[in-house]
Amino acid sequence: MPVELIGLIATQDASETRRSDGPLIDREYVREFALAHEHSDFDRVLIGYSSASPDNLQVAAYAAAHTERLAYLVAHRPGVTFPTVAARAFATLDQFAEGRIALHTITGGFDAEQRRDGDYLAKADRYARTREYLQILKRAWTEEEPFSHEGRFYRFEDYVSHVKPFQEPRIPIYFGGSSDDAYAVGAAEADVYALFAQPLAQIEEEIARIKAEAAAAGREEPPRISVSFRPILGATEEEAWERAHRILDTTKAAGGGPIKGWRGFGDGPATAGSQRQLDAAARGERHDRALWTSLAAATGALGNSTALVGTAETVAEALLDYVDLGVSTLLIRGYDPLDDAVDYGRELIPRVRAGVLEREGQLA
Repeated sequence: MPVELIGLIATQDASETRRSDGPLIDREYVREFALAHEHSDFDRVLIGYSSASPDNLQVAAYAAAHTERLAYLVAHRPGVTFPTVAARAFATLDQFAEGRIALHTITGGFDAEQRRDGDYLAKADRYARTREYLQILKRAWTEEEPFSHEGRFYRFEDYVSHVKPFQEPRIPIYFGGSSDDAYAVGAAEADVYALFAQPLAQIEEEIARIKAEAAAAGREEPPRISVSFRPILGATEEEAWERAHRILDTTKAAGGGPIKGWRGFGDGPATAGSQRQLDAAARGERHDRALWTSLAAATGALGNSTALVGTAETVAEALLDYVDLGVSTLLIRGYDPLDDAVDYGRELIPRVRAGVLEREGQLA
């Protein structure tokens, strides 16, 4: 199976190492950023979600109108919107984008962040709600006859939507999380299960757990696996590591303050996914071929924060090591977001795709 390459777009030029003084929603930047990913041969880009960020369905609609091929992975938090309403919103967007939309399920790891949007459920209950929510979405997108539902969290009668997704049978569902509750829900309901970067042995452990949970849920095929990285490239190994340490120094000097439009998530214990990154950092700053954990340690591993460092050849081979474990989706984003997306398209993505084709040829 071909490997899917995903980037990330935002509405302003900012990252952990750079702050933006410009508008939170920069229309020209969004257009340029999306086109850069399309021209760099990314398959899809993630658009994130927080209680303080711009509405990402509208960001996706705007970006999709300015691109032709690039697809969009729109982060979505169950519990903020009623599932039948969300189903119509995503189906409408998928129609306008002609089948280029996927939903990335963010159940939510921090109670304080959840409460900012009015969600007061405990974490275990949020995962139970997510499962019910995703089951409703699937029915809303695929059933032609009216149906009713009475569950633990949602109740409605005689629902049918005349707007269906452009994609058949439905919009793909991605899912993230590394807790016991997350494994059970995501393995049962998701098409793609997303993990943060960790050493190869730990990713292999998580893949085995997800497969076991999928089998326990009665699935014949488990979800595909996605892993997220922050590649740092250089013309030589020495230049790549010099750049990596400059990024680390700049990140530390910035003090970890939130980027405009993104309030801090660290309002409690680390999530399971973040803790796995921090555990890897505690075991050492360098792992396997090119994995570097110092940035995860410096930022508290809030989100995708573990790097791959080296030349494009080294980082491509490191990514392919994960493909050899069974990973089919690679999410890569940089600390200089737009410039890195261009560099990935020039130097990294062609090497990854060539390596995948070589492996497919060997299998054939």
